[in-house]
Amino acid sequence: MEGLFEKSYQKLLRVPTQFKRYLATEIDWNNRLIGIKGARGAGKTTLMLQYAKLHLPQGKETLYISLDSLYFTDNRLIDLADQFVMQGGKFLLLDEVHRYANWSQEIKNIYDDQPDLKIIFTGSSIMHINKAKGDLSRRAIMYELAGLSFREFLNFTLGTAFNTISFNDLISNHTVMAMNIVENMHPYEHFGNYLKYGHYPYFLENINLYPQKLAETISLAISIDLPAFHDISFKSIEKIRLLLHIIAESVPFKPNISKLSERVDISRNNLVQFIKYLEDMRIIRGLYPNTKGIGLLQKPEKIYLHHPNLQYALANEQSNIGNMRESFFINQIAKLGSVTYTAEGDFAFKNHIFEIGGKNKTNKQVKHIENSFVAADEIEIGHNHKIPLWLFGFLY
Repeated sequence: MEGLFEKSYQKLLRVPTQFKRYLATEIDWNNRLIGIKGARGAGKTTLMLQYAKLHLPQGKETLYISLDSLYFTDNRLIDLADQFVMQGGKFLLLDEVHRYANWSQEIKNIYDDQPDLKIIFTGSSIMHINKAKGDLSRRAIMYELAGLSFREFLNFTLGTAFNTISFNDLISNHTVMAMNIVENMHPYEHFGNYLKYGHYPYFLENINLYPQKLAETISLAISIDLPAFHDISFKSIEKIRLLLHIIAESVPFKPNISKLSERVDISRNNLVQFIKYLEDMRIIRGLYPNTKGIGLLQKPEKIYLHHPNLQYALANEQSNIGNMRESFFINQIAKLGSVTYTAEGDFAFKNHIFEIGGKNKTNKQVKHIENSFVAADEIEIGHNHKIPLWLFGFLY
């Protein structure tokens, strides 16, 4: 195990701690089994390592290991945990658990057999612990790490320290909120950059190559992460790639399931299931009616890419600005709860109706609806029912 500890020490040594994600303060770190899931590149590993570096003992009591390590080609996780505890281990950090075939069953057994061991693990956003072989739903407390909000992007790149704004404060007091921010800097100056490359922290590695890296990350998620959770053939994976290509070139659109299934050459049921897979991987986002629960084979009313950066990475032509605005809005506000389809307006959220548009957008289409608002681009400060679009990026 000396080699594993050496790699663990190096990981902890190199992890930066200046910038911390929103989820760091939302997780109840006192739980004995904590799971963090999210899309590839969201920053799950960094979040876990930061907590270990800042709050856990640095030595034999703490071990970080990635489950895609070659060590596990002929070693079992459960045996590693037993040996770790016998040597005084108390905190086991497991990265990329979905890359290990029997991860859920062995983590369950470790949790039951080692009552003094605390486990934190990370995995793909497609991971559903209640459907895994070893049902961890009664044991693990799960969290999901979203991509960077616009607020986090500003703090990350400019060294600012803006706090989140609650939804109620945004709705009732957005003018003052915006004025307080604009007094310190001009956020709209950086808004276009966020739409292009600001959703995942690894854009700092190379901004110019970020769209290519994002496309490659998505390709890996489809070819590696998806088969780790679903019995899916290579042919089906290629069909999903084709479906994604069609969606990326067309969003936002109301899917015609019959025509789309014919174009992709799959059954209706398979098409709806493949759409759900892409949603789970945080590549696309379906907008559904406001009904209780989403049926397994229910089609979305509209389909968007999950966040604006994906348009630059996946589409051959740059998206129109209206698409980018709607994609940004739904991505930021959906972190707080369900955003649903509405026949009047663009989106419904918590008994509020929102129209999305540019600076000249008015509320004439929805002014007869109580609690209706316009989220307007190209303005710094709003008035009454007109709220700056960028300000919704401060909700988390």
